[in-house]
Amino acid sequence: MRNYWTLMIFSLPGVLFLAGCDPSPKEKAADQAAPIRLITLDPGHFHAALVQKTSYKEIDTVVHVYAPGGPELESHLALVDQYNTRAENPTHWVEKVYTGSDFVEKMLADKSGNLVILAGNNRYKTQYIKKAVDAGLHVLGDKPMAITMADFDVLQNAFAEAAQKNVLLYDIMTERSEITNLLQKELMGMPELFGELSAGSAKDPAVTIESVHFFYKYVSGKVLTRPDWFFDPTQQGDAMVDVGTHLIDLVQWECFPATAIDYKKDISLLGARTWPTPITLSQFAAITKRDSFPAFLHPYVEKDTILQAHANGEMQYLLKGIHVKMTARWEFKAPAGSGDTHYSLMKGTKASLEIKQGREENFQPTLYIIPGARNQQSANAVQKAIDQLQAGYPGITVERSGDAWKINIPAAFKVGHEAHFGQVMERYLSYIRDGRLPAWEVPCMLAKYYTAIKGLDMARSKK
Repeated sequence: MRNYWTLMIFSLPGVLFLAGCDPSPKEKAADQAAPIRLITLDPGHFHAALVQKTSYKEIDTVVHVYAPGGPELESHLALVDQYNTRAENPTHWVEKVYTGSDFVEKMLADKSGNLVILAGNNRYKTQYIKKAVDAGLHVLGDKPMAITMADFDVLQNAFAEAAQKNVLLYDIMTERSEITNLLQKELMGMPELFGELSAGSAKDPAVTIESVHFFYKYVSGKVLTRPDWFFDPTQQGDAMVDVGTHLIDLVQWECFPATAIDYKKDISLLGARTWPTPITLSQFAAITKRDSFPAFLHPYVEKDTILQAHANGEMQYLLKGIHVKMTARWEFKAPAGSGDTHYSLMKGTKASLEIKQGREENFQPTLYIIPGARNQQSANAVQKAIDQLQAGYPGITVERSGDAWKINIPAAFKVGHEAHFGQVMERYLSYIRDGRLPAWEVPCMLAKYYTAIKGLDMARSKK
């Protein structure tokens, strides 16, 4: 019996499934009218659904989903249903779901779309990428697109094949859309204010970047249930090759904008380490809704009740001669009123630019300018920089904060992490319209994954 279903959206809670037949004439017309038709493959991470939190005029509302059945698929469809049935600005996605054991082969045979969305188990993701590209499909993949050096080799081949097939392989770098990161990058490009990027040293890096994520969190207003494999480093990957890719990407993007990074020449690893975050069985149950650790996690469990999650990593490296320190950390649950946090310090010869998100900032990302000298000349440079930013970011102001200047950003620019997925998609769609990615993007993606994987390999070799 064919295992094919159509998701029908009603104004009822939950997700309803009804057996589907061939597309209706109306659906066929929509398929022909819209140039982009989405395929979602094995969605095991909520980022797959966040791509669909927004509607896009260039994308058909019919989405074909190929996946094994189970709670991960149900969670994905429930999120899409939530976006379809919300009161304000609802989406109108129609999910056509196939759950046969041959779901990958079925996707490749059907070719029911031309753009594959990938966000899920990272053990399989790189192979999914290669198969989709080989089939002549565009791929928008969640990070990380590779977690081992073997994956990295496959990813290189996938990029080469994408160029041959004239399809675009791209990853979802949401942090480039966050307003304080954008402004930090803009200010680094103003030599009268920032000067030049300092080289720094191993003891005093020019770039320090860190993020803290939390296992227990809310997504679209509801507590997130994570799959149990999320805690397996062979399936999700250590923090360094997972969240760390966002941080490495920001360093490359801000420090050397629109510049191709050659991973063979421009990167030198100096040191790396990893350490675990202990998760109790009760905490694990709260996150996964599982009352015991699965067998594949037993190697990481101590005293039967404490999971030593591979959740933290730190590395120092040289990027084109610039000393960089990167730290990715995970903890169980954020303090009340806060969430995932980001820290970034970029040191210039005239000023430093620092993003903080602590209690003093009410856990909101806040950008500070720290002049090298406190005099009228530096004050004038700060005001001139803010005036320049006004053209693209109207309403931005600056005020004194101790020895620094704090940038005040209007609420309109603080759209939140979930909205960044739509912004990434819009950027990617513009590349599809152009028929190509910017020339620097592919080498920078390769450099990013190489840096993260090599850093993890270095940390493991020390152990």
